[in-house]
Amino acid sequence: MSSHPSPTTTLNEALRAAPPTTAPAPTASDVRIPLRGHLRHTGALIRRNLLWIRQDPESMFDALLMPIVFTLLFVYVFGGSIGQALGGGQERYVQYVIPGMLAMMSMTLSQGVGTGFSQDFNSGVMDRFRTLPIGRGSVLFAKIAVELARMLFATVILMVVAVLVGFHIHHWAGLFATVGLSALFASSIMWVFLTLGVMLKSAQSVQGVGFLVLFPLQFGSSIFAPTKSMPGWLQAFTDYNPLSTLADAARGLMIGGPVAHDLWVTVGWSVAITAVMAPVAIHKFRTKS
Repeated sequence: MSSHPSPTTTLNEALRAAPPTTAPAPTASDVRIPLRGHLRHTGALIRRNLLWIRQDPESMFDALLMPIVFTLLFVYVFGGSIGQALGGGQERYVQYVIPGMLAMMSMTLSQGVGTGFSQDFNSGVMDRFRTLPIGRGSVLFAKIAVELARMLFATVILMVVAVLVGFHIHHWAGLFATVGLSALFASSIMWVFLTLGVMLKSAQSVQGVGFLVLFPLQFGSSIFAPTKSMPGWLQAFTDYNPLSTLADAARGLMIGGPVAHDLWVTVGWSVAITAVMAPVAIHKFRTKS
């Protein structure tokens, strides 16, 4: 009977290849490990996380089903009425909502990194990691890399369903640019959920807080409907909502239209969120008792 290497074996192989050292104090571990060691540890942890997905394929159900369910729901339930408001019908709404769905998935699937992180803490896996001579940032970067891979898988599913319901890709280069922009924004949001995964006591708590954050941001944006008919106070909120600028930039890149302003605002949000939350997440992880 064939056997697969366990996640622990994969990590131990990477650690044996690293320079021998005793377990350092949490405040000095990252300084004592060279960049090459960080990269090696990150690669081993990415493989470990992928092996867990292979052993638990149900963890991919959200990435598989979410693009299908949301696309069919919004296109066939709301597409006719909102499409008429856009000056067309269901076909017009398909062209409007699919780029917005890419923006929505970049934030919705980001929540999984926080719940998975919390589960690893509760199962004792993180305690094992923190006793090993590995860079603390490697654990977090590995989590983000695997979640981005899940997001790319969901994007492929979304685009297949989108083409089946009538979406036309006008600019293929714009599609790839949209995927890259969505991945950039998603990686920044993942630092927020990683912080929640460290601070909150359970995966259910992370999901609850995440829902309270995601729900107003997603529906108080231009993802599913134009914002012109919204009340003035809500329009002011959507103007500062990064999901609106991401969705509008995606439409401009994939279909055509103004791009520069929304593109740079989205990049600015992504850089700012990462600059603030990445140090917080790493600090919380290193000092969690």
